[in-house]
Amino acid sequence: MRTPSRLLGAGAVLLCLLSPAAAVHADPLPGDFLWGVATSGFQSEGSSPDSNWRRYSDSGRTHDAIGNSVDFRHRHSEDITRAADLGVDVFRFGVEWARLQPAPGVWDETELRYYDDVVREITGHGMTPMITLDHWVYPGWVADRGGWANPEIVDDWLANAQKVVERYAGVGAIWITINEPTVYVQKELTFGGIGPDRAPQMLDRLVEVHRRAYDLIHGIDPGARVSSNLAYVPAAMDALDATFVDRVRDKLDFLGVDYYYGLSLDNLTAVNAVTDAFYDISPQPDGIYHALMRYTRKFPGLPLYVVENGMPTDDGTPRPDGYTRSDHLRDHLYWMERARADGAPVIGYNYWSITDNYEWGTFRPRFGLFTVDALTDPTLTRRPTDAVATYRDVVANGLPQGYEPGRRAGVCSLVDPPLSCTNPP
Repeated sequence: MRTPSRLLGAGAVLLCLLSPAAAVHADPLPGDFLWGVATSGFQSEGSSPDSNWRRYSDSGRTHDAIGNSVDFRHRHSEDITRAADLGVDVFRFGVEWARLQPAPGVWDETELRYYDDVVREITGHGMTPMITLDHWVYPGWVADRGGWANPEIVDDWLANAQKVVERYAGVGAIWITINEPTVYVQKELTFGGIGPDRAPQMLDRLVEVHRRAYDLIHGIDPGARVSSNLAYVPAAMDALDATFVDRVRDKLDFLGVDYYYGLSLDNLTAVNAVTDAFYDISPQPDGIYHALMRYTRKFPGLPLYVVENGMPTDDGTPRPDGYTRSDHLRDHLYWMERARADGAPVIGYNYWSITDNYEWGTFRPRFGLFTVDALTDPTLTRRPTDAVATYRDVVANGLPQGYEPGRRAGVCSLVDPPLSCTNPP
């Protein structure tokens, strides 16, 4: 009996959805590709001055208090040296507004000299500083004035940005204006920095400071590359892009993409992101391919940079499924290279993070290449994970010849529906 052609077509689609992708080797990366590691100010520095997040930490509403975190403030030299030993090109860090400007119109020269040391260490090791101007933290005096609910924050924020950019213009820095704007708003809602009625207003002001900072930076540091990095949330990016990225597209020299978890018909564990239990999410490396291809189609010609990617473990314990940090790193790099081979203009990749740190209320998720037990080890010893040697080897030599991912692609990826499901790589 003859089978109707449309049934054959439906069967082909079903077979495509239920079958893993055929093995395809990824192309090696070019010599000018930027390898990096990342950290942030408040999360890692310790000895935190008064700020919105110091207040949230001290309020008793977080799982852990920040304490000294991993004390990057006094151990930055050793952590930067560890990054250099990996052979990476870029070291991302944040310059904390709360540390620089403890009161209106007052600049702390000691803290400015600390950041001078950080930049000097990075450049002295032959690396490029990627400087984040706002990683969700602002001074306590700004919080007292209403934070992002107060229109004066825009000019105050830009005054700090100008101070920082003027100080580090000419060092070859890559600039990140605002880290993950939509998650910034979500955290401020969660901890009471703004009320629900003020969320659209905060987004408007983040758009304004980014747009103005972009012009400010290019005026002070000609030739610098400027961007913001977005948090990739599977199946939600159309709505999230409309709140920020779509409104600043003309003020981006590249797009920063942070990818941590995927979503597919056979992997719905991303629901754990709602409670920040990221260690309970089953990694889906092929999702980074779909995330990068989405913006390749959406913003033709705009370079892409994976500003953050990494795997959390539960308080440093091995994952129950045996998936290691090295597995996670290599699998994601494979799919990133596949995206490049299919036309995604990816120019760089940062591993989050160089060490474990304070994950916005808790030390339980461990993301570090070097693990640090901030709660029970007074020496804050940095201990290398298996991924240290792996990353060093990948930076020097690329993925092993013929490498194929250890974790198969998801069944009908929903990272960028419907294309990620109907047109798997």
